[in-house]
Amino acid sequence: MFKKGLFGYVLLLLVIASMVFTGCASTKEPVSTAPAATAQTTQATPSPAPAATASTPAEKVELTISAAASLTDALKEIQTSYEVKNKQIKLNYNFGASGALQQQIEQGAPADVFLSAATKNMKALVDKQLIDAAQQKNLLINELVLVVPADGKVAVQKVEDLTSEGVKHVAIGEPQTVPAGSYAKEALTQTKLWDGLQAKIVQGKDVRQVLTYVESGNAEAGFVYKTDALTSQKVKVALSVDSKTYTPIEYPAGIVKATKHSKEAADFYAYLQTKEAQDVFVKYGFTIPK
Repeated sequence: MFKKGLFGYVLLLLVIASMVFTGCASTKEPVSTAPAATAQTTQATPSPAPAATASTPAEKVELTISAAASLTDALKEIQTSYEVKNKQIKLNYNFGASGALQQQIEQGAPADVFLSAATKNMKALVDKQLIDAAQQKNLLINELVLVVPADGKVAVQKVEDLTSEGVKHVAIGEPQTVPAGSYAKEALTQTKLWDGLQAKIVQGKDVRQVLTYVESGNAEAGFVYKTDALTSQKVKVALSVDSKTYTPIEYPAGIVKATKHSKEAADFYAYLQTKEAQDVFVKYGFTIPK
């Protein structure tokens, strides 16, 4: 009896102990099956930035073109077509008398390309090493004409008619700075009329101002280029001045050494020599040298 009772008591203790052990085990954290972490933490490699889908627009380059006033209309048309094809370029024109533009460049005024109505102004800048002789050339040829108001009453058929009483004022460009004025003085001197016309002569700061004097009736006649006469319906050509009485009118173009945009200036200089640009000049009455 005692043995049976003892055996039952021991069995009871074992059952209780087993229950206690099982209960304690259930409170432990489950064992992870993941591999143990290493002592060093590996940092993730950053992903490369996505490639740009569109290039950044190039900054516009502004070119200053100092040009004879007689080139105004032709160059403005060329500007439109050139800027459409070269969207990174902005052309800024500085129109005036070639002599005045020459002086501006000599004094350091900003300019990238120079277009003169006389070779002497270009030569002066080449001689002063402000323009490279290898980067300039004669681009165009023009003619000198005498114009009168379209509704004018005074008959002018030859230069000698300028001495008649009906002609009170004769407009020419200032000979020292305006090539058209220099050519006019040369022609009048050759025909021995210059001294006798001094009391009638009215000088303009450029050839376009001379044209305005005649258009407005402030001068009964004026010496301008053929190309200028073609731009106005308020004047008519009375006569073409004998080309033997004045120096040939040549328009050289050149790149100014001080330019900060050598490539862009060279590109525009080259474009002025293309057939596309030359066709525009011919449209406005210029002749292309052969």
